[in-house]
Amino acid sequence: MIDRRAFVTLIAGTCLLTPLAGRAQQSGKVFKIGLLIPRAEPERADQIALDSLRTGLRDLGWFEGKNLLIETRWAGVNPQRQRELASELKALPVTLILALGTTAIRAARDGAPGLPIVMISAGDPMGAGFAATLARPGGDLTGTSLLGEEILAKQVELLSAAVPKLKKVTVLMNGANPANGFFFDAMSSRARTLDLRLNRMDVAMEGELDGAIAHAEGGALVVVNDPMFLARRVHVVELTLRSGVPSVFGQREYVIVGGLMSYISPIAWHWRTAASFVDKILKGAKPADIPIEQPTKFELAINLKSAKTLGITIPQSLLQRADEIIQ
Repeated sequence: MIDRRAFVTLIAGTCLLTPLAGRAQQSGKVFKIGLLIPRAEPERADQIALDSLRTGLRDLGWFEGKNLLIETRWAGVNPQRQRELASELKALPVTLILALGTTAIRAARDGAPGLPIVMISAGDPMGAGFAATLARPGGDLTGTSLLGEEILAKQVELLSAAVPKLKKVTVLMNGANPANGFFFDAMSSRARTLDLRLNRMDVAMEGELDGAIAHAEGGALVVVNDPMFLARRVHVVELTLRSGVPSVFGQREYVIVGGLMSYISPIAWHWRTAASFVDKILKGAKPADIPIEQPTKFELAINLKSAKTLGITIPQSLLQRADEIIQ
């Protein structure tokens, strides 16, 4: 027979362990959140990302279809369309919006003013005007940062290590990204220490990609993370190989289709970490008071087949540092 005092203690402990999400479920409360993703349709990488988000939410007691509903909008790369869909999500209404990347984050902020926004992979939250500081964002936005300044400077360094006697590097940027100036300054600072000359190319539309990449001939290319470039990654990579331009990218997907190198924090980390921001906000915390998180792990991928096509011998020191080598 179970001792009554032990039984009461057991029940009390169980109640203490019940997450707030469970209580919300028991009370019949169902929260609705929105996702704003700057792609026209989902890809395999998106499924991995969304699985990471759902796993993170489940670990915190949030179960889709029980105490949580997720409204997803595949917004494409047009900023106006992104703003319209953000407004649509707000009108449903949703409690918050998760937005991927700088342009979608800005569209969510502008299209759904006053609504909490969880940033996923923000290039530079302060440089883009999304946050006052990382520790105390101070507005309606919080989430994860790509560490864009440090990442891009590192990409310049990787190109310098991979291509002996390199002197010229072109930086391909989406002209709509508000953090471009800040990023380019950081890259320029690192380039000077490596005796490299940087050439900035801002692209406003997909049709300008060919001419922009042609400017990189005779040097190397850094393709700054952006949904517009990612959507045409096969074409971008083909242009770099055809022009003989060694290139480094901000997503592994480029290397899979033939890009030379990529260096970035794992996207799954950003989505899984985003779940903790959702959890805090649904439990009553304000984005203004939730510190923005930055990644601590980064992954280097190298495509040796493309290196051979470009006539480059990747130094052993880089190969030893690589997390993934595609033959």
